[in-house]
Amino acid sequence: MNSLANIFWLGTKELRTLLGSIALMGFLVYSFTFSVYQQSEGVPEDVNRASVAFVDEDQSTLSRNMRAALYPPYFKVPVEITADEIDGSMDATRFLFVVVIPPNFESDVRDGKSPEIQVNIDATAVRQAALGAGYIQSILTKEIRRFANRTDAVAVQPIKLVKRKAFNPNGTNSWNRAFTGLLDQLSMLTIILTGAAILREREHGTLEHLLVMPLTSFEIAISKVWANGIVILAFFVLSMIFVVEGAIGVPIAGSRMLLLSGTVVYLFAAAAVGILLATIARSMAQYGLLCMITIIPMMMLSGGMSPLESQPDWLQRITWFLPSRQYMSFAQAIAFRGVGFNNVWPEFIAMVGLGLAAFLGSLRLFRRSISATG
Repeated sequence: MNSLANIFWLGTKELRTLLGSIALMGFLVYSFTFSVYQQSEGVPEDVNRASVAFVDEDQSTLSRNMRAALYPPYFKVPVEITADEIDGSMDATRFLFVVVIPPNFESDVRDGKSPEIQVNIDATAVRQAALGAGYIQSILTKEIRRFANRTDAVAVQPIKLVKRKAFNPNGTNSWNRAFTGLLDQLSMLTIILTGAAILREREHGTLEHLLVMPLTSFEIAISKVWANGIVILAFFVLSMIFVVEGAIGVPIAGSRMLLLSGTVVYLFAAAAVGILLATIARSMAQYGLLCMITIIPMMMLSGGMSPLESQPDWLQRITWFLPSRQYMSFAQAIAFRGVGFNNVWPEFIAMVGLGLAAFLGSLRLFRRSISATG
C-alpha cells in the first residue's frame, strides 16, 4: 500500500512539472496537431492544379485537342503563349510546364511520321515536375493515338480485370500518412519525455533527495512512466478525435477502446525504452544522440513509411523485436480494417512481452545507476 502511495505522489510531482512547463505543453500541442496535419497533407503524391502553357505553332485540330486534354484538377486550364515568352514566363514562375507543338505536327502524324513535342519543365518543384511530366506524356500520347487511329474504340481484351479496393476505396493517401504521423509522434515524445525526466532529476541534483527517502528504483521509474504516459495518452486521444478524424477525415473502422488499450501497452513499452536510454546516457546531450539513433530507425522500420514486405527478410526478422512495428500493425489493422482482438492478439502479446523485457532491463540498469550515484 505504501508503494502505491509513493508511486502516486512521485507521479503527481512529475505531472505538475510537465503541466507547469508552457514551452513543453506548446510543443506537445504542435506535435499532435500541426505536425500530424502537415505530414498527412504536406507531401502530395498527385499533381494538383499545375500551371501549364502551350506554344501552338501548328494551330491544327489535333493541337487544340491536345491542349483541351489537360484540365483540372491535375492541371489548370492551359494558356496559349508565343515562343518568345517561354523564358520570361518560366523565370517569373508563371508556368510549371510549357508544351511546344511544332509546325505541321498534325500532317506529320497523318503521314505516319513521329514528330517531336518539346516540354519545358520548371524542375525547382521537383516532385510536381516529375509526376506532371509523366501525366502530360501519358495524356498527350493517348490523344495522339486516338487521332491517328481515328477512333475511340478500345481493343477487346481476352480477360476482364475487375478491381475492388478494400478499406480505402478511393486510395486516399492522406489517411495512411495521418495515422503514421500520429504514431510517430507518439513514439518519439514518449521515449524523449520519459528518459528526459530521469536525466532531469540527475542533472538538477534531486536524485540525491530521492535516494535518502524510503523509495525503490521501481517506484521512481514507474512514476515517471505513468505521469508522462497519461499526458501523452490524453494528447493522443484529442489528436485522434479532432485532427485525424475531424480535420483530415480518416474513418476509424474498428473498436476505439481496443485501439486505446493497445496504445496504453505501447506507451509502457516506449517509456521503458526511454528509461533504458536515460540510464545509459550520462548527460542530456548524450541522451539526445541516443534518441536520434534509436527513434529514427524505429519510425522508418515500423512499416509506416514503407511496407514491411519491401524490407529484406533478415531485416524483417530483426524488426519483429521493435515495439513500434507491433503497434503499427496493431493500430492499422484496427483503424483501417476494423478487425477485432482475435486478429491482433499476437501483436498485443508481443507488445506486452517486449515492453516487460525493456522495462526489466531498464530497471536493472537504473538500479546500478542509482547505486553509482549514491
